This record gives sequence, C-alpha cells and structure tokens, in this order.
Amino acid sequence: MALPRRPVRPRTPAGRAREAAARLAEEYPGSAKELCALRHDGAFQLLVATILSAQCTDERVNQVTPEVFARWPDPPSLAAAGPDLEEVIRPAGFFNSKAKSLRGMAGAVVERFGGQVPSSMADLTSLPGVGRKTANVVRSVALGLPGLPVDTHVARLTRRLGLTQATDPDRIEAEVSRMLPAAERGAFSLRLILHGRAVCRARTPRCDLCVLADFCPSSSLPAGRGPALGRSSPR
Repeated sequence: MALPRRPVRPRTPAGRAREAAARLAEEYPGSAKELCALRHDGAFQLLVATILSAQCTDERVNQVTPEVFARWPDPPSLAAAGPDLEEVIRPAGFFNSKAKSLRGMAGAVVERFGGQVPSSMADLTSLPGVGRKTANVVRSVALGLPGLPVDTHVARLTRRLGLTQATDPDRIEAEVSRMLPAAERGAFSLRLILHGRAVCRARTPRCDLCVLADFCPSSSLPAGRGPALGRSSPR
C-alpha cells in the first residue's frame, strides 16, 4: 500500500511556485489546450476569441464565436468584414473597438505574415489589439510555446501565494516565469485562473477548501493546516 505523500511546505517564492504547480496539476489535470475555456480550432480562432474575451466572460465569448468563425473563417475574410461584424460580436461588449482590433489584426496577419499567425512574442504583440496576455495565451495554448498569461486571477493568486509583490502584469509574468520550467507556464496560469474562480475568490477566499492553504502566506487557516492533499475543489 502506498504511503500518503508527506506535505511539503516550502518557504521561498520559487519553492511555493513549484509546489503550487504540482498540487494544482492534480486538482486541474490536463494540458494548456485542454484547460483553456475558449473553444477554438487553431491559433487564428484562439487569437480572435481572446481578443473578444477582454472584459467579457468566456461563456459569452463561446456563444459569439461560432458565428464569427463560420462567417469569417480566415484572416482575409475577417480583414474584409463589413459592418455586420459589429452586430455579430455586440454581445461580447465593446464591439466597436473589438471589431476594429479584429479587422486590424487579420489585415496585419495577411499583409505581414502571409496569412499565418506568427509565433514570436514580438510579432504577435505588433498586431492590433494584441498585448502580452493575448500573445501568451496563443503561444502557450495553440502553439505549444512558453507563455504565462497574467489576468486578474493570476495577479491575485501569485501575490497571495507570495510569489511576487508586483502589481504590473509584465513584472508578474517575468518574476513568476523564472520560477517554473518553460513548458509548465501556460498550464500553471490556466490552473490559477480555475482555482481563482472556484476557491481563491477575490472577496471570500475559501481557504478551508484550498489544497495550497497549508503553505500559502495569505491563508486564513492556522499555520501549517489545510485540506488533505488531493481533495477536490468545487468546479
């Protein structure tokens, strides 16, 4: 009979990052592509969906994108989209600015990259409407490349875990990325997002259900106490 794993309570930021990555991988198994909530097929669709996801829920984006992908399935067609694009994406909010970004992004992909979504961070962030977070999503989920997207959940949880004190997303990305193997960064980010939604909530964190509580500096539980390892979090 296998003995229960002895809890590890790391005291350094890098140690906490590695242990958090290991425990969250058990709680939320799967690759970055499998963990991504935005439904897509390939880098171009994910780029479109991620641009639409700004200040919008993944669920709402997934309601909008099937028609977008059906009517404008590739960069040339999206670049030439007429005013009906705004109407189709209206439910995702900020539809005028998002339509402008989508047309601009698609046009740049056609004109500068031969119709193929580029893979480098510099090239991706040169596209209209694409910042580092969006580029990191595309790199880590669709292209299998290193990338640590930092959204509000990732920013909140990395600070609560004491991995960083930074508030700027670029600094958080740089500091936390140094603590993890490149291949693990994208999935770690997505697992933090899932954990932030289900357990480590902004206003009422559920420390009694958190598999990281025994070593998290921000835990409300007595020092060294937390749920048994492997306990499933609410999904």
